[in-house]
Amino acid sequence: MRTIRSFVDQPLAPGMHFALPELTTHHLVRVLRLEVGASCVLFNGDGHDYRARILSAQKRGAEVEITDRSEVRNESPLRITLVQGIARGEKMDLILQKATELGVATIAPVITDRTEVKLDSERSDKKMNHWRGVLAAACEQCGRARLPDIHEPQALAKFVGGDRNARRLVLDPEADESLHDLRLSADDQLSLAIGPEGGFSERDLAMLRAGNYQRVRLGPRILRTETAGPAAIAALNALFGDWR
Repeated sequence: MRTIRSFVDQPLAPGMHFALPELTTHHLVRVLRLEVGASCVLFNGDGHDYRARILSAQKRGAEVEITDRSEVRNESPLRITLVQGIARGEKMDLILQKATELGVATIAPVITDRTEVKLDSERSDKKMNHWRGVLAAACEQCGRARLPDIHEPQALAKFVGGDRNARRLVLDPEADESLHDLRLSADDQLSLAIGPEGGFSERDLAMLRAGNYQRVRLGPRILRTETAGPAAIAALNALFGDWR
């Protein structure tokens, strides 16, 4: 039977009684039609699932009781930071969703020479709220109890200058080495840089090389930006992570 999981952005503990947020109530009561006495699972990103029982169920509000807590141990040992050139609209949502399902630890949206999305401070705030919602929904589906960290959008140069991960990779279809040629351990922390639509410019690539990013290729075909990141994360998990 499918477990119903919902993200709530607040502290949780066994024995708590509280009213669910309006959107969570809408999903559980109006969409899934859960009734009083039904159980669900809540999580807040602290690495635990919290089983809850519905005490009251109204269209505009539902109250629940937390009955127990269990630790969730399904995080990938390969700690990947996805350095993603910001893509347009639904493409970026798809990248965030699939990267979360595949176990990425951190997402750093970066602005590159060929980034077409223009973000002022107000639009950046709205994007961040939207993206966090995408990450939460992906965690609800895939069973993760920790949301990936997501950085504020920043220039590629700023991120590269502050990157502290020991291993740094950039996908480049013209690279001599492939992912299979790498020597990584399952507990490595690494950055994986993916260009936006149109790829990285020569100036971007020069900047990444100066930041000790190693050029690697996936294969003989050029992938779209919404395909490249998830494909590379899946390959890294299969080669060095918890898919072996």
